[in-house]
Amino acid sequence: MIKILIVDDHQLVRFGLKSLFKGTLDIEVIGDVGTGEEAIEFTREHHPDVVLMDIRMPGIGGLEATRKIARSCPESHILVVSSCDVEPFPSILLEVGATGFLSKGSSDAEMLAAVRAVASGEKYLSSNVVETINQRIQNGGGESPFNALSSKELQAALMLISGKKNKHIAESMYIDTKTVCSYRYRIYEKLHITTDVELALLAVHYGIIDDVPMSIIDGDVMSESNTDVDVSTPKE
Repeated sequence: MIKILIVDDHQLVRFGLKSLFKGTLDIEVIGDVGTGEEAIEFTREHHPDVVLMDIRMPGIGGLEATRKIARSCPESHILVVSSCDVEPFPSILLEVGATGFLSKGSSDAEMLAAVRAVASGEKYLSSNVVETINQRIQNGGGESPFNALSSKELQAALMLISGKKNKHIAESMYIDTKTVCSYRYRIYEKLHITTDVELALLAVHYGIIDDVPMSIIDGDVMSESNTDVDVSTPKE
């Protein structure tokens, strides 16, 4: 029996996936959670065979949760199931420890096939994800400027885009606020931008997010950006 954990911040998605697996004889849902932090805790305690991981969630999100689970619970295979199937997400998620990547637009049959493949230790990528990765390779790294970010920088960028304050980002990523400032500096430098608003607009343009959050549009995050970024001494 393949034991799986479903990780998604949308309850309706979790319910739909549980309904799908209920009709199988070889797959059992042993838990469903809505944040990356809960996914890490549950996996360490219950050791599911497969973790179905979303990317954009409250807290540390799926990228950092994937990294931590892959390091601490290597016996639990991670299948990323997300609508964020544009580069650099697939490549970076595979780099930090995911075993497979599946688009949320995939069919029920492909979902079942992917879970079974990943549970046996095989890599699984949906066809559209394979295409985006191949395009990136053919383009010599891809056209999206986000491809230049490291996995840590991309995780920080996602949290900045969602309007998180430096203190919250530091706590979620288990780093200090000076390191958050350093990440922000390098993100700005690599993407050739100067504000979080520009970051959000660029993310929309390249399909990283769908819309600019209101928390970015108001002045709170911009004011933080202008006061706590130490552009003179970027450090790890």
